[in-house]
Amino acid sequence: MAHDLVIRGGTIIDGTGGPQRLGDIAVDGDSISKVGLVSSKGLEEIDATDNIVTPGFVDLHTHFDAQIGWDPMLTPVSWHGVTTALMGNCGVTFAPCRVGDRELLAGMMEAVEDIPKDAILSGLPWNWEHYGEYLDSVETLAPAINVAGLVGHCALRFYVMGERAVEEQATPADRHEMASIAQAAVKDGAVGFSTSRLLFHRLPDGRHVPGTHAEHEELVQIAEAIGSEGGLMQSVNNLRGDFEGEIALLAKEARASGGRVLFSMTAGPTNEYGDNICSAVSEMRAEGLDVNAIAIPRGSGFVTGLQCNLIWRSKPWKRLGRMDLNERLVTIRGETSRRELIESAKVETLAEYGDIWRLTGMEHIVWLGDSERPQYTGGRESSLQALADAAGEHPVETFLRLSDKSDGRALFTVRFFNQNLEALRRVLSHEFVMPGLGDAGAHVSQIMDAGWSTFVLSHWGRDEELYSLEEAVRRITSAPARVLGVADRGTIAPGLRADINVIDIDRLGERMPEIVHDFPGGAKRFVQRANGYRATICNGKTLLLDDEHTGVRSGRVLRH
Repeated sequence: MAHDLVIRGGTIIDGTGGPQRLGDIAVDGDSISKVGLVSSKGLEEIDATDNIVTPGFVDLHTHFDAQIGWDPMLTPVSWHGVTTALMGNCGVTFAPCRVGDRELLAGMMEAVEDIPKDAILSGLPWNWEHYGEYLDSVETLAPAINVAGLVGHCALRFYVMGERAVEEQATPADRHEMASIAQAAVKDGAVGFSTSRLLFHRLPDGRHVPGTHAEHEELVQIAEAIGSEGGLMQSVNNLRGDFEGEIALLAKEARASGGRVLFSMTAGPTNEYGDNICSAVSEMRAEGLDVNAIAIPRGSGFVTGLQCNLIWRSKPWKRLGRMDLNERLVTIRGETSRRELIESAKVETLAEYGDIWRLTGMEHIVWLGDSERPQYTGGRESSLQALADAAGEHPVETFLRLSDKSDGRALFTVRFFNQNLEALRRVLSHEFVMPGLGDAGAHVSQIMDAGWSTFVLSHWGRDEELYSLEEAVRRITSAPARVLGVADRGTIAPGLRADINVIDIDRLGERMPEIVHDFPGGAKRFVQRANGYRATICNGKTLLLDDEHTGVRSGRVLRH
């Protein structure tokens, strides 16, 4: 009898970290039926000769909570081998939610994650109150890949405390109610709970989001409640502001929940910063605590260029920022207007910069190059400052020259995170640190890290060999699947779900980010495609062939 699908003659890297091997994979229905030599034909066959075959990738940090309402293909991650995505990170979610709080939660998501409020309000059905009902609603959207969700601290606090949620501490009664609702959310399908203590996360009125300053006791009580159901605790901590206190909180959450804790980290500007975090986590894990980290696998931050965010903030640059790309090109090519832009940039003071730019010098703004594959790993020699010095120019002149030459397509990464690439290498070497943190679905016009999985395999696996290919695959498949609590995905083995990638590892790479206007109302965002994905299969169906979507939407809502 023929199998539904046979992937034939590939180099199988099964996600366990074990050695690669040549073989075939048979798929029937939504599951893997055989691995090894498959003699029977397939109704569909994929020739994987000279390709690697891996489990589908698991993305533990996305904000697709809104975008899934109008983009069921869940781009860009579905172009990068991701077959399972976790939504609801950082405490910002849309459930639980009373009817009167919809605009408030949409405004918070816009302020924190740069997802347009109008798109959120118009693009989602808003036919839920409780978290399980939210998952029911997501299920009707028929996503292309699997999604799971966390119940967020911000929404939970608003639901229980109302306006008091922003600046007041919870009473014992508030804490009990929040813990009970979080526990019920996990029973109804949430895979866990998320919170943010990062001071950059603010409401539209400038106040910190609910839960930022919550007392440890509040989070410990919630951890106990969701831990009793096997739920995950996800945190974005204020490690730069209160290192010892935030590290202690992670340990308290792990002890209280008795289960998995996941937090976000960066390498920092020096080896010492990342080493201190990893040393503290190693001590927790030696105690038997299941604490895990996720880190952006490259120098990252905002993307700047003539077509998107602009570095300078003086009046001529603000006028430029209100123009479309064609108008910007005309302006920078005019002798008078170009000179005005240059002179005003030269005399700007730090006080005129936004909070993020003020923390980043021109030596950390790195040109992505002019080839199809962006150069994320360039050193100081690729920075705007070094390019300007080499040309005998001011950085603003270099920026305008490259923008003019490329018709506005030149892009730069503002390395706000992971400025020290050696420190990053040290962090990523720790067994409990998983590369990821792409933030897909968020900061859509500011950041583009959704291709992180392609970068991990192509750079840290193939090119730099920080990981063997077997270990690189494990770190983005079975390792995050375990933390997520998904036992039937992340590994290639008979009986497990057929989430599979067929990859031309020699061709694998990200393409240059590009601006599109495909959000509701024509709002703009960055997207990024990939090269090298021969096929991506989700639940036994082929959703990607030769780097292009087939139109198949075979994803599922993965409930706890």
